[in-house]
Amino acid sequence: MITASRVYLTRLAGLTVRDPDGDIVGKVRDVVLTLRSDDSPARVIGLVVEITRGRQSFVPISHLVAADHASIRLSTGTVSMRKFELRPHEVLAIAQLLDRQVTIKEDGVHVTLVDVAMEQTRTRDWLVQKVAVRERAHRLSRGHVRQLDWDEVSGIAVERPQQETASLLEEFEDQRAADVAARIRDLPDQRRQEIAEALDDDRLADVLEELPEGDQREILAQLDDDRAADVLSEMDPDDAADLLGDLPAGERERLLGLMEPDEAAPVRQLLSYGEHTAGGVMTSQPVILPPDTTIAEALAHVRREEFSPALASQVYVTRPPSITPTGHFLGVVHIQRLLREPPFEQVGSILDDDLDPLSPDTDLNEITRYFATYNLVAAPVVDDAGRLVGAVTVDDLLDHLLPEDWREHDG
Repeated sequence: MITASRVYLTRLAGLTVRDPDGDIVGKVRDVVLTLRSDDSPARVIGLVVEITRGRQSFVPISHLVAADHASIRLSTGTVSMRKFELRPHEVLAIAQLLDRQVTIKEDGVHVTLVDVAMEQTRTRDWLVQKVAVRERAHRLSRGHVRQLDWDEVSGIAVERPQQETASLLEEFEDQRAADVAARIRDLPDQRRQEIAEALDDDRLADVLEELPEGDQREILAQLDDDRAADVLSEMDPDDAADLLGDLPAGERERLLGLMEPDEAAPVRQLLSYGEHTAGGVMTSQPVILPPDTTIAEALAHVRREEFSPALASQVYVTRPPSITPTGHFLGVVHIQRLLREPPFEQVGSILDDDLDPLSPDTDLNEITRYFATYNLVAAPVVDDAGRLVGAVTVDDLLDHLLPEDWREHDG
């Protein structure tokens, strides 16, 4: 975790960006913000990272896990190769805000904005809470630098997108993806597409997962191919496979070809299974750990916010490799068992292997009976070679058991 409670953004510029293994990804060139129409602090949404000479990409701020005076570390080694393009509602902190003339509200003094500082909230969002401003220089002085709250100055605002779209984007910032999906379903097609274009890739991916399949296809079709591939890469592989499975074969293969190979591989695997089987509804990215993992380490894994409650309810223990299809599947450990055992114990010593796992070909009716009989919220899927290929969760199951148009009904 980042230890500093406040980070001035100019100090990030030029820092080396490293992946979880310490390998160099690139260098920070700027920080992307979204401004609001009122005095609320700007939201930090990501970094502009130069990954090769002259080529810059966007890295969501949620991928930032540590920073010091020399480098920052990401939670993932996968960085989009798509060229960074600033969207209408976004602002570059260093390139567009710094050196702007602003006014201190209390006394009307005109000053120069020289830096802004982000702070992480309890909800793990990064907001620009503080600004550093320099007073006008005098003949014998460079000018005093003052630190103020964001709402103590005026004149920071820059050109904003069409007001209705901007207002909707602000409204959606703190809403759940399912609630945003429900709202944009009722918008005119043009306004809905403006929202889709303005949302970050990971946020749009979350919203698409909550939309009916027809709406998913319509929005995806209006994006350029590179952007569509980036959004698909941010989706859960099972949701991306469901969406791509409804597209014509040629379009499906084109988009898969534009995705990063390691992002496309699990989607291709899921597409190879029957739609109404365990293989067709499972996720290929549950919590997978080797048997020598300690309980303390296992609990740290299930705390990660990208895992749904159902996926975080148990860990799947396998021989290496720990990506699907894995080495030999050994068993599961439920989170309640993890909480009851000493943190230094290894997960391999407390396995639950009483239940036979699902097969990729198990049909939905049999999966439903299996979940109901044993009161499960998740279950492993293992192939004939004894390898874990994924896990079915109760939310996956419900998505496929409910009528296709269930998202279109309010009640």
